Amino acid sequence: MVELALVLPLFIIFLFGIVLLGITVFYQQQLTNAAREAARFASIHSATAPCPVTGSFDPASPPLSYPLGSAGNPGGCDRKAAGWPKMTAAARGSVSGINGSGVMVSACWSGYRKDSQFGPIDAPPPGTYPTLGTIYSVFVPCQIDGHDPLLESSQIGCISGMPTTDEASSMSESAGTPVANTVTAYACYVW
Repeated sequence: MVELALVLPLFIIFLFGIVLLGITVFYQQQLTNAAREAARFASIHSATAPCPVTGSFDPASPPLSYPLGSAGNPGGCDRKAAGWPKMTAAARGSVSGINGSGVMVSACWSGYRKDSQFGPIDAPPPGTYPTLGTIYSVFVPCQIDGHDPLLESSQIGCISGMPTTDEASSMSESAGTPVANTVTAYACYVW
């Protein structure tokens, strides 16, 4: 009895610790899958898609099929102002074992700008092009909740409609002009 009284509490603590660690890893993997699916959805449904996912900006050179918005209200089917309902649904649909309605998704677009952070959006990467000549551009990362999601993801909150700062449009390809815009998706879970 004495041995059992000494060993059983340690065994139970160890056992529950392993179970809790497993659950934590499982939830983190589900959120990673949700972010991956959101980024994939936004990439596939870029500005050239029939129903594009958009951030804060319309493309600098939109394709003819792109539904243009007004100033301050970019076009597109799945808009930032509406909370990206289709992208969010795709991300929430990719999780299992957790309540999908608790998964919050946000996205932002990074890209090149000519000469400075305040130059025109959707510039080609720096280099010399046969039709464009020499381009001097800088890559400007986007922000989610005031932080660079690639560097400071632990500082980003978890609320619906997290503020994002886009530095490019959802344009991912253009006829004759190289475009190197990237989308970053962030997923978190509200307990």
